[in-house]
Amino acid sequence: MKLSTRTRYGVRAILELAENAGEGPLQLRIIARRQGISVKYLEQLMAVLKSAGFVRSIRGAKGGYILAKPPDKIRLDEVFYCLEGTVTTAECVEDEKYCQRAAGCAARIIWTQVHEAIEKVLEAITLQDLIDKANACGAANYHI
Repeated sequence: MKLSTRTRYGVRAILELAENAGEGPLQLRIIARRQGISVKYLEQLMAVLKSAGFVRSIRGAKGGYILAKPPDKIRLDEVFYCLEGTVTTAECVEDEKYCQRAAGCAARIIWTQVHEAIEKVLEAITLQDLIDKANACGAANYHI
């Protein structure tokens, strides 16, 4: 499984906001510069994150974007599914009728376990957890 650019960049952008939570809004051009994302693409990502209720926009000269909730209240799976949509390892994992061999397929068992493991990891991590991990290892940038 390979994550889309949309998900990788979107998570980096929302982590930038999480890192600056409580310090006021961040302008898109600042996030774009820090994360190496074009402003145009970032505008699209923020629109998606805003419509999902993860970020809020503040108008005005000192406006920009802020998190809509504290970083410890936003789980990575929520952001991931907002940006990436449903991700599965194989079509038969979501729909057993997709393949006539699904019922007795050993490979499907493995793909299902991999899918469940991914979901479990994403559900267990908040934005605050990622910030704490980055701070613990001295990371200045987020590479996801």
